[in-house]
Amino acid sequence: MMDYRVIKEGDLFFLTGLNGDMAPGDDQGHGLYTKDTRFLSRMEAFIDGERPSLLSSAGDKSYIASFRLMKDSKDEGAIELHRERFIYGGILYERCTLTNYFIDARNVEFSVAFDADFQDMFLVRKYRTGDVGRMEEASAKDRELTLSYMGADSQRRKTRISWDAEGGKAHGSGTITFPMFLKPKEQRVVTFFIAPITEEHAEPEPLSYDEGLRKLEASYAQWYANSTRVKSDSAVFSGLFERGLQDLRMLTLDVGFGDTTVAGLPWFAVPFGRDSLITALFMLPVNPQLAKGTLKTLASNQGEKTDPWRDEQPGKIMHEIRYGELVTTGQSPFSPYYGTIDSTPLFLALIGEYYRWTGDLSLAGELKPNMLRALDYINAALEAGNGFMAYKQEAEKGFPNQGWKDSANSIIHEHGEYAESPIALSEVQGYVYQAKKSLVPVFADMGEHELARKLEEEAEELRARFEAAFWMEDQQCYAIALDKEQRQVRSVTSNPGHLLMSGLPEAGRAAAQSKRMLKDDMFSGYGIRTMSTGSTGYYPMSYHNGSVWPHDNGMILLGLGKQGFKEEAGKVISGLLKASEHFEYQRLPELFCGNDAGLGYPVPYPTTCSPQAWAAGTSIAFLQAMLGLYPDAPKKEIALSPFLPEGMNELKAERIAIGNGHLSVSVTRDAGGASFNVKVLENTTGYTLVG
Repeated sequence: MMDYRVIKEGDLFFLTGLNGDMAPGDDQGHGLYTKDTRFLSRMEAFIDGERPSLLSSAGDKSYIASFRLMKDSKDEGAIELHRERFIYGGILYERCTLTNYFIDARNVEFSVAFDADFQDMFLVRKYRTGDVGRMEEASAKDRELTLSYMGADSQRRKTRISWDAEGGKAHGSGTITFPMFLKPKEQRVVTFFIAPITEEHAEPEPLSYDEGLRKLEASYAQWYANSTRVKSDSAVFSGLFERGLQDLRMLTLDVGFGDTTVAGLPWFAVPFGRDSLITALFMLPVNPQLAKGTLKTLASNQGEKTDPWRDEQPGKIMHEIRYGELVTTGQSPFSPYYGTIDSTPLFLALIGEYYRWTGDLSLAGELKPNMLRALDYINAALEAGNGFMAYKQEAEKGFPNQGWKDSANSIIHEHGEYAESPIALSEVQGYVYQAKKSLVPVFADMGEHELARKLEEEAEELRARFEAAFWMEDQQCYAIALDKEQRQVRSVTSNPGHLLMSGLPEAGRAAAQSKRMLKDDMFSGYGIRTMSTGSTGYYPMSYHNGSVWPHDNGMILLGLGKQGFKEEAGKVISGLLKASEHFEYQRLPELFCGNDAGLGYPVPYPTTCSPQAWAAGTSIAFLQAMLGLYPDAPKKEIALSPFLPEGMNELKAERIAIGNGHLSVSVTRDAGGASFNVKVLENTTGYTLVG
């Protein structure tokens, strides 16, 4: 069970303890956040001056949280407080219902203490220090309290707290009190409306609690209606899939270019490069429009110049963007920050995969200048890296390692020394190969035949170089990386598993790589570890050197499915499904520890993000791998080669958007259990099914 409750809608999210409170000095980062700024740092409920005891706390719906608390006495009875909250239209709605369960009438004082420090997210996390602004005097009027701050960037930020109940009084301390007289079983309701306000946006006007909730729930219903519907006889898979789809709706954000996803809550509620791209890749079988919004969002922030402060280079796709005071005053390089080696090839690979799924050439036409600049950046990086795409930290406050395993100790030689940069990661070369290969039909269908031919040629040249440099014959798998001397970093890790998705490895080595990842030193029983138990640096509680990351397994699964390694794919799916049963609301976290499944439960990682976008999308990777579903719009074909993992006998996927139509299929295990029956329920794509 997570030790917090978090809800999010749009670019506003609210993080509290399990009792619904935020207490001053709790050091947990609790707060109401938007634009990487904490607009509420305290919200504590009291009954007669005392904090009520927690009875229950629920967050099973991603968009609403509820809390039941009570203040009891030695008498037979209690005052119950039921708190319910959601976010809609830039406003936090909180409904507080007090019920008298004593046998006699009671005078009760209900109060809520508020405060706001308007701290930058990086300061809250103690990730940075910096010069900041100052608080201004709070102002109060009838049913409204406003807290205000003037930033070091000369921007005024406010938090408006209003309420609908009569009799409430705001005090200079930030506490709002409501004296009540409650008869036995009588209820009183107080609803708060809390709105962050910046100079950039008009002040939002609240709806009623019920109307706001109705509109929010309608938006979720529309999300489900626009997504593929999935049913199975496995309650575990069905539950995980529904949880993932709900969480992905929660994590969507539109900054002006269509829906994309933030990376995760609570600390990464902003658009990312790598995270948002991989999530969109996972989402293709369920909602390909997310890829469109993600690509446009990232294209709008493509690198334009050489700027070591932000690790920016022309054509480069960003790592992440932040909006807080430290960024707006130039004290942090995240405006955006470009220190990632894989976002640019993944950007191009997603364009290619989006075209394979949709046949929509118009998006590629719109993004053609961005694609060409990204290719120029990649080609320059390949030339600088002696034929491989490598990274080296330039920004003083940036990241030393710039692949998805971006912790400082994640790239380690077999004798214990850390690899020195420039570092060429194995999976990144695969992404480059996939980007170039997948863009061949895109450019060919745009009439750019010479460029298409050149990309095909360059991809095959990269394949030959890679096979010669990265293969470890003794381990029967690829090395994680080459260091600055182009020596192999001979750790056995999960990174090369991503190569299967790219299609780079030759057939024999692809088969060997898939088998190597399922050996006991790599497969915990709950998933593929990030590092072998036999490699130097392995530690099951580490962030990147022995833990299990669901999205990492998801990327590997896409490749296992594509290459037809069904036995290995089934084993990975079964392990992660088994793990999911142990997490609250069956929500796969960002990562968990790599201890062996013989313990009987997965060991949680202490500071993991949950919900987290690419973890939420992993169950969709399960779906694609199980269906063996790989459309090819340029060829007007759909590869379909299903299997079902152990414990699942029926699977139905309805209205999968492919091309200009839909595909619906059902898969059942035959009576003998060794083969599968496939029934096409609908195919309005006009494409031929193969496989």
